[in-house]
Amino acid sequence: MSNLSEQAINIELGNQLAKMLPGFSKIEAERTKVLAKKPGKRPDISITGQGRAPVIIEAEFEPAINVEEEAKGRLKVRLKNQSLPVEAVIALIYPHELRQATNLKSELAKACLRYRVFYANNDRFPEHGWLEGSIIDLADLIDLVAVPKSAFDRAVDILIAGINGAVSVLENSAAIYLTDEIFSLLGLADVIQTQRIPEAKKRELKNTQTRRIAGAILANALIFHERIAGVHKHIQPIDHVCGRFVANPKQDTLKAWENILAINYWPIFDAAKNIIHLLPAREASQILEILKNAAESIQEDGLLYEHDLTGHIFQRLIIDRKYLAAFYTLPESAALLAHLAVDKMKDVDWKDKEAIGQLKIADFACGTGALLSAVYDQIANRHERTGGNPETLHPLMIEQVLYGCDVMLYAVHITASTLSGKQPTRTYDNSRLYTMPYGRQEGNTVKIGSLEFLQSSEQSVLFHTGDPAKRIGSAGEESADLLKANVPDQSLDMVIMNPPFRRTGTREGKETTARGPFAAFGASEEDQKDMSNKMSQMTKDTCYSLGAGISSAFAAIADKKLKPGGVLALVLPLTVAAGSSWQKFRTLLAENYSDIEIVSIATASSYDTAFSADTGMADCLVVGRKRKNGETPNSQARFISLLRRPAGFVESSEIAKQLAAKKTIRNLEDGPFGGDEVFCGQQKMGETIQSTVRPTKPTWNPVRIHDFSLAQTAFALPQGKLWLPRRKAKPLAMLPLSKVGTHRPHHRIIIGPPNPAPFIKTQPSRTATYPALWNHHAELETQLICQPDCQLQAQKGQEDRANALWHNIAGRCHLNSDFRLNSQPLAVAFIEEPCIGGTAWPNVNFAKKSWDYAFALWGNSTLGLLLYWWHGNRQQQGRARTTISAIESLPVLDFRALSSAQLRKAKAIFKEFKNKHFLPAYLADIDKTRAFLDERVLCDLLGFEETTFQAIRELAAKWCAEPSVHGGKQRNKNTPLAI
Repeated sequence: MSNLSEQAINIELGNQLAKMLPGFSKIEAERTKVLAKKPGKRPDISITGQGRAPVIIEAEFEPAINVEEEAKGRLKVRLKNQSLPVEAVIALIYPHELRQATNLKSELAKACLRYRVFYANNDRFPEHGWLEGSIIDLADLIDLVAVPKSAFDRAVDILIAGINGAVSVLENSAAIYLTDEIFSLLGLADVIQTQRIPEAKKRELKNTQTRRIAGAILANALIFHERIAGVHKHIQPIDHVCGRFVANPKQDTLKAWENILAINYWPIFDAAKNIIHLLPAREASQILEILKNAAESIQEDGLLYEHDLTGHIFQRLIIDRKYLAAFYTLPESAALLAHLAVDKMKDVDWKDKEAIGQLKIADFACGTGALLSAVYDQIANRHERTGGNPETLHPLMIEQVLYGCDVMLYAVHITASTLSGKQPTRTYDNSRLYTMPYGRQEGNTVKIGSLEFLQSSEQSVLFHTGDPAKRIGSAGEESADLLKANVPDQSLDMVIMNPPFRRTGTREGKETTARGPFAAFGASEEDQKDMSNKMSQMTKDTCYSLGAGISSAFAAIADKKLKPGGVLALVLPLTVAAGSSWQKFRTLLAENYSDIEIVSIATASSYDTAFSADTGMADCLVVGRKRKNGETPNSQARFISLLRRPAGFVESSEIAKQLAAKKTIRNLEDGPFGGDEVFCGQQKMGETIQSTVRPTKPTWNPVRIHDFSLAQTAFALPQGKLWLPRRKAKPLAMLPLSKVGTHRPHHRIIIGPPNPAPFIKTQPSRTATYPALWNHHAELETQLICQPDCQLQAQKGQEDRANALWHNIAGRCHLNSDFRLNSQPLAVAFIEEPCIGGTAWPNVNFAKKSWDYAFALWGNSTLGLLLYWWHGNRQQQGRARTTISAIESLPVLDFRALSSAQLRKAKAIFKEFKNKHFLPAYLADIDKTRAFLDERVLCDLLGFEETTFQAIRELAAKWCAEPSVHGGKQRNKNTPLAI
């Protein structure tokens, strides 16, 4: 029987890793003279590569008592001939069985390895426990931790300082007048003019943004220039064309960039060349010197080009993206979405370069290219792990596989730079990255960017908006007639996007609020109207909804262009889960897609609930595979709630792998036992659960939920089952609100616009003819009985309509349509005399007045709060919202099933509680009034035993612990549960 040593296994592991990681120049096992200052020491495995931070692996057989300390001891050391120190060391544990391996190569390839990463900043991953995986998983980890983070962070800071220096030159010189010309050259959209700020400030912001973007484009070109100069010998290094001893830096740089353009690299150097051409010689020389010094400082760190560098810099510089709702997809989020999406491409032979070259993957709102970049990485990694060479794959990826579209020229520039930087030494003939026409065109027509693909498969595209007669493509100058993007319907294998979230209007019932959907781009009102009309025509019979906004139109494009079997991967606002305006999209997925996954984040930090940067609104990842013709429908969707946004690429990768490894998971319908936990080592990252999605099912409720046992109880209630943890389900008659009551119309029908409306809203009066409850006043809404806060007056000529409307909708019960759970106590307000409900408090009326009392009690009990939260939109922290149309399906107690005696009891309980004060809803677990109300409703009104009441109080504690309920609001953790 063999008894293999650790050294023998380390050598074999090094050999197998070398085949999987051809991008690294050296993978050495059991070698001396590797460490710069301790040549006699022998790391188990050392891994180095150009532009990479060196990585060391220290390995032992289990129980591996010393491996962690040995790994930590290798941190910050320097390897021979390496400028960057070791920033990450992997501690690796071999299973004991490998000692007896008879075929080490085969058995090591199949072995389950355990490992964790230690970083130079004292971080570790996972924080607790060990990861488990194969050699392929280990290779993926090495690829990720070899990113030279400290050098990258320094590079970003250096370049931003350089760009700011270049901006100062423009601001303090006679060339300041060129800002408008550069603005036009780059095709920047003047979105700032629509913001409500003084004109002088708008101008200042516009000028600052233009100069910063121009500086970033020049800096990016200089960094790329230095990398190319090391590959193409006839290209002079930057120090020879714009150094301090160069007589004419502007002309020499232009000449060098023309030589580079003769090779290719048009997406990177054409815009930079045109900017330099505009600048006077003096200012051009100063700016080139500043940025050259920055590029050389980066070179000294050994980081000649890092593919995420451009995107990071641009995102720090761009002022206006929040207004555009074009939020940047964080690289870690992009990596997670891309991993989940590529995992669904089951039929691809990742070893076959030509098969990969046949794929078609598009992002119709590519922005800075984060998602296309992440997909590229996933495909290249899979090709590399199966023995392929990602360097030879590069031209296929750029020329054939990846499609990117945007209306912003500089966004396409960033995407092109990002993708080109994957293999900067490899040239390519052309790309499929397109700047889409937008706004008023010649011939008095309008274009609406990528949304034009809803109408036709082929679109004319732009690359250089400064000269309408000539456009600049990825391979040089071409006539406008020849530059067309062709994306046939049902031709794509994947569409991955983070589309703009900007809404184009609000629709409630029969009323629509029309807003300028394209106002962010500075179009005239007439242009906006024409563009809106065009989009309305093109989106007929799609999943587009005016209320959902432009992102639903992009979802329609994705579905139209995906082939059967293709993968849909989107970042969408969390309103997609519950918003009535998103129902057509949810129905589309239920009818036509399988393997659906919805990933959301259940955390208390408002800015960590989104996978995008700089937004306080929650969003989610939606991934699915379009069913093939004749494929049996799979109605199961997997919901994943993460405890936090992925903190890095390693974490994103591990989460995706853990999700892929879970073949069977618990269903929402299984009862209050919770979901399946997702771990990285012993560190819990979230939970996942399955649920049936049907075209008729109105919402995707299990999003942003920390404890899925709570979701299972909430799911069972509308099905007529009171199913509490550790207890058997009990029957409870439930119905949608529309079956027992009627909700009242949107407030714009009452007071407009549009005009003439029957009423106008004025100050409250004790003797009002038409009293109304319109807005929130939390300090006055702590008791079941509230008071009107305004009055309505009939407009002249509208008296008959006003009277008719009053008699039709005025009532005593009002539902909270915008419930701030962490500050407001009431879901249902009761007004003793009928009044009209407005924006915050729409009316809910019942056929029997006695049901009003039961509704007020039920709606403010723990179960009522739970169902409001479950049914509502949880996009914002500490808040649940509903709409006029969504009220119809709100689950409530079936008041018809209550006997006359029970209804009398309800009225008596209401009188008992009407003047009692309630705490805000997020304190329901410690609110003694709420606890007493629960007991009276459950035990005295509905006849449940005391143990059920006790379980409801435990349920209240679960609910109040949900991040979307408390929203991070501090509370006294020592306050006992109110019983």
